[in-house]
Amino acid sequence: MLNKKVPDVIFKTRIRDGSVGGDNPFRWEERSSGSYFSNKRVVLFSLPGAFTPTCSTLQLPDYDKLYPDFKKNGMDGIYCIAVNDAFVMNAWGKSQGVRNIELIPDGAGEFTRKMGMLVEKGPEGFGMRSWRYAAILNDGIVEAWYEEPGFSDNCPDDPYGISAPQRILESL
Repeated sequence: MLNKKVPDVIFKTRIRDGSVGGDNPFRWEERSSGSYFSNKRVVLFSLPGAFTPTCSTLQLPDYDKLYPDFKKNGMDGIYCIAVNDAFVMNAWGKSQGVRNIELIPDGAGEFTRKMGMLVEKGPEGFGMRSWRYAAILNDGIVEAWYEEPGFSDNCPDDPYGISAPQRILESL
């Protein structure tokens, strides 16, 4: 994975727009991989799903909390991607009080599939989801890769540690 360019895909996002009005003041916006990752050095981390235990109690909150430490170490931003739609990702970010992490909805799993990280999580009733990983991207090129062990469909475990923000900060 090192030194490879991330796939160029279009993400379907929902953006708050006061001109929309009503109870749901959001509009659709298409964003490309390049709009997130070009000309920046960033952390990208992926997880099986919004609102799931490890993702909600450890991974997302810890990245959000440690954001200032990543900035001190030269990161321009931190992005979280999951095979969830924009509605779910927005609701999850709001429920978690996320302030520093940009959530990317990979609703159809296209980016995740092209990264080679799409796995079946049938026993949990999830369907196709992302394997847990993190990467340092420099202008969309993978500079460092942190993949949890045991990559496989229907893995009986949900490993977490290698892609934890504390571990990545140690490597910086």
